[in-house]
Amino acid sequence: MGKKTRISVPGGHEVVLMDSTAYADSSDAGCIVVAGSHGGLAGRYGGEVRVTGIFLNDAGGGKDRAGIASFAVFDGLAVPAAAYSHQSARIGDAQDAWDNGVISFVNDTAAALGFVAGEPVKAAIHRVFGSQE
Repeated sequence: MGKKTRISVPGGHEVVLMDSTAYADSSDAGCIVVAGSHGGLAGRYGGEVRVTGIFLNDAGGGKDRAGIASFAVFDGLAVPAAAYSHQSARIGDAQDAWDNGVISFVNDTAAALGFVAGEPVKAAIHRVFGSQE
């Protein structure tokens, strides 16, 4: 299993930083995952463990929006998903995503909660999940 960093945020939620969603396991169920992985179909692994939310790299969009292809899967699971820009944080580096990531795309579930493009990942998580008491 790869390295994970756990961070408590207001509202009683836990954020798990992991460089790849391949590291997601049952201990991450109910957590908010910030991963270094791209949001392509490989990103769906976070949904298999029933996370509360997931933040992934947009990989520059990719052909036919391949960098966020998993987001429809997350909408089907009612999991809020957001991509952070590949220009704001390195692919494969969850700590960089947490420290510097800026949201570039949100799925419908995330939009309904109030996530928006242009906001830093950390600030958005604190604002949205921190307000849920």
